[in-house]
Amino acid sequence: MSGIPGRPVLLFLHGFPEGAFIWDELLLHFARPEHGGYRCVAPYLRGFGPSSSPQAVDAYRAKHLVQDLVALIAHECPGSALECLVAHDWGGAVAWNLANQQPQLMKRLAIINSPHPGAFVRELSHNAAQQAGSQYMHFLCRPDAEALLAEDDFRRLFAFFNAPDGSAPAWLTDEVRAQYRALWQQGLHGACNYYRASPIRPPREGDPGAQAITLPESMLTVDVPTLVLWGMDDPALLPGLLDGLPGWIPRLQVQQVEQASHWVVHEHPERVAVELQRFLLSKQ
Repeated sequence: MSGIPGRPVLLFLHGFPEGAFIWDELLLHFARPEHGGYRCVAPYLRGFGPSSSPQAVDAYRAKHLVQDLVALIAHECPGSALECLVAHDWGGAVAWNLANQQPQLMKRLAIINSPHPGAFVRELSHNAAQQAGSQYMHFLCRPDAEALLAEDDFRRLFAFFNAPDGSAPAWLTDEVRAQYRALWQQGLHGACNYYRASPIRPPREGDPGAQAITLPESMLTVDVPTLVLWGMDDPALLPGLLDGLPGWIPRLQVQQVEQASHWVVHEHPERVAVELQRFLLSKQ
C-alpha cells in the first residue's frame, strides 16, 4: 500500500506467476501529490504468496475471486467506488468479471495484457495461432505442475519471462529474481488452481475447452470507461484478442505498446504510468 487513507483509491491486481510487488513503482508514483495523491493498494490474489490459499480447485472459480475483490473494495472504499481498477493477466480476468457484474464499484477500469472473456473464447475456439500460444495452460493443469515448476530453482517459471531467443530479459535482475523466488517458495498450488478451475483453455483431443463455452452477451458488456494497454509482442496472448472489443465496451481506449511482451509492467513501467495518468485525467 502507498498513499494516505481516505484519498481516492487505485487498486492494482497482479497475475500469474507474479506477486503484488510488480506494482511497487506505480504505487509510489501515483501516491505522490503531483500524480494525484491516490491511495494505492496492491493485494496478493487468493492462492499467491501470503494470501489465503485454499486447496480445493473449486475455490478458484470466478465467483469466489470476484467476492474477494468486493470485500476488499468495501474495506478500502466504504460507501464509495474505486477511482480505478488496474489489472494484469489473471488479475485482469477477475477484473473483467467484476466490471461486468458490479460496475458501480469502480469509476474506471484499466486492463494490461489480459483478454476479454468474449474475445478469449472466440480466439481459443477458432484461431490456431492463439490455440498454440495457449498450450501452456494444459501443462499448468497437470496434477504434478507445482513439482515440475519448482524443479531446478524454478527453471521453468523463470523461463516464462525469457525472450523468444531464450535469453533472460534485462529487467530480471538478481533482486527481482529474489523477489520471485521468495514468492514461489511459499507455494504454487493456488496459482496453478486458477488454470485448473477455468474452462477457458485451448481445445485438444478429449477436451473441447473453449469450444464448449457459450457466453451470453449480458456477461460480456462493460459500461465503465476502460483502458486496454497491450504489449504487442506477447507470445501467449496475441493481438487478435483486441478485435471486437468496442462491441462489448462502448467507452473504450486501446493503447498498443510496440516492442513489449506480456511483461510490459516490468519492461516499460514509465510508459504504463504515463498511459494510466492520461486515462485517469481523461474526460471519458
